[in-house]
Amino acid sequence: MKDNDAPAGVLIAAETARRFAADAFVKAGLPATDAGRVAELMIEADLAGAAAHGIFRLAQYVHRLKLGAINPNPAIKVDKTAAGTAIVDGDNGMGHLVVARAAETAIEQARSAGVAWVGVHNSNHAGAAGTYAALVAEQGMVGLYSAVASANHMGVWGGSEPLLGTNPLAIAIPGGEHPVVLDIATSIVSYGTIKNHRLQGRPLPNDWMVGTRDGAPITDPARSGEGLLLPVGGYKGAGLALMLGLLAGSLNRAPFGRDVVDFNAHPEQVCDTGQFIVALDVARFRPLQEFTAAIDITLDDFRGSSRLPGHDEIRLPGDQRHRRRQAQMRDGLSLSPELADQLDVLAKELGIEMLRARTGA
Repeated sequence: MKDNDAPAGVLIAAETARRFAADAFVKAGLPATDAGRVAELMIEADLAGAAAHGIFRLAQYVHRLKLGAINPNPAIKVDKTAAGTAIVDGDNGMGHLVVARAAETAIEQARSAGVAWVGVHNSNHAGAAGTYAALVAEQGMVGLYSAVASANHMGVWGGSEPLLGTNPLAIAIPGGEHPVVLDIATSIVSYGTIKNHRLQGRPLPNDWMVGTRDGAPITDPARSGEGLLLPVGGYKGAGLALMLGLLAGSLNRAPFGRDVVDFNAHPEQVCDTGQFIVALDVARFRPLQEFTAAIDITLDDFRGSSRLPGHDEIRLPGDQRHRRRQAQMRDGLSLSPELADQLDVLAKELGIEMLRARTGA
């Protein structure tokens, strides 16, 4: 089960949701231009099917802004340390803005150097990882993105302490029809999915979380604070989470391990989130159109290959993302009734028009 596998609910036009989120961010203190950009990137997560990182997060972001835990007017600084490297100081701004600036920097540097690695610190939760890798792929480059998750919900392999986050990895490769995008947490599911289940009162599968005391499965989402998320692929996932944390956190002088602030438990505290993004210019290896044509031929071959019993289709990275985006741009975002109610409460608190009352809802 993935982030978007919630029952069908309230349909909201994507542009309506974006305008609602932008209005909320303005009320929370963001300048209008920044509010619009954050809302755009946030709704991209919904469109791609990563609903636990989209408008679902709006109330949490607004709460942290109102508490002063996020700087609404950051002076984001870029230090280009070499032809193909840079460090971005986000000045505790919204993570969406900070990582988007890092992606722009990586693309710019890769144009001249062929490849660029940009580290980030003093940032915040930025939503879905695939959003930023895809920004790079849209420019004809291979994009890689990772982050230290904004809370620790996993243990090192064999450990019972929450020392690792669900540290995501996204890789986006330009293709002819659409980019090939892999966006995964290093846990079996993201913690946002757990929160979504808790909001809707839906039980958890017994292979998502275990208790820290007895190692027994936790299926009641209300008890998620008593457990650990399991890593994808056993020790391999735990090892990958550790390595990504060292690269996104320690390399950038950002917190990792015990020093990570849980932005769920401590919404008033500054997180200083660490992230990194890499851009690789495809044209340094072969002409872009030639490469994307080869990608499409290979993927079409994979899609047409023989299937195992019980599988209706061959699933490749980026295919469902592309279909979901097309469908939701046409039909609207499907929000759970519980989330729609939560957003109505937020609208009342902020003094803005409720989402379901807006044109296009």
